[in-house]
Amino acid sequence: MNKIIAITNQKGGVGKTTTAINLSSCLAAAERRTCLIDMDPQANSTSGVGLEKENIESSVYDVLIGSKSLREVVLPTELNYLNIVPSSISLVGAEVELVSMMARETRLKTALEQIHDDYEFIIIDCPPSLGLLTINTLTAADSIIIPIQCEYYAMEGLGRLMSTISLVKENLNPGLEIRGVVLTMFDSRLNLSRQVSDEVRKYFTDKVYNTVISRNVRLSEAPSFGKPIILYDIMSTGAENYMSLTKEVLAQ
Repeated sequence: MNKIIAITNQKGGVGKTTTAINLSSCLAAAERRTCLIDMDPQANSTSGVGLEKENIESSVYDVLIGSKSLREVVLPTELNYLNIVPSSISLVGAEVELVSMMARETRLKTALEQIHDDYEFIIIDCPPSLGLLTINTLTAADSIIIPIQCEYYAMEGLGRLMSTISLVKENLNPGLEIRGVVLTMFDSRLNLSRQVSDEVRKYFTDKVYNTVISRNVRLSEAPSFGKPIILYDIMSTGAENYMSLTKEVLAQ
């Protein structure tokens, strides 16, 4: 089973971290052993599952530079089946430090070998860029989920992302595939949302999930309380959406 899934889109504000947090949480709620890896220096996935950024002693940064193993930095969360490898602001400097290191593109992949058999799913939240941190993630991943927001300029930059994926496939990870595309911030009242949905489905055809993630106030509030949506408000539309998306991912 393709268990290592990268959530990526170099465009910011598309619901990437929200998807990483809530997909991994719903997988855990389905009693699938899941690890969420936060590769974004902003550490929003880390705080989004209830960890205080300021109290993080070791992070994925220490793994990438080789001072710690992944098993040493994995932390538990409120959900029994969900662990996290936290991020920290130190990760900002990792791109520079990795440049001079041997096998710089495969450091995460090598580190993941240690915990690969501990989990049924490993979800990786990428930074909103196509630098070395994202290249490391794409090299380590089996597949990719691309969140695309139903707003103006939704398709902007996707060509560059697709080119990067092709380059990684050619040179570093021939088995990498697009697992699916998830439409986020959907508002059924707006013609624009429906137009973007049609455009994305035309471009990616059967790769687009049937589930769309609707605009939802409770979903927006949940990160400020350090909770995935299923712990913050399981009756909300956002929780229903992510539980539905998780069912699709499990069915693949």
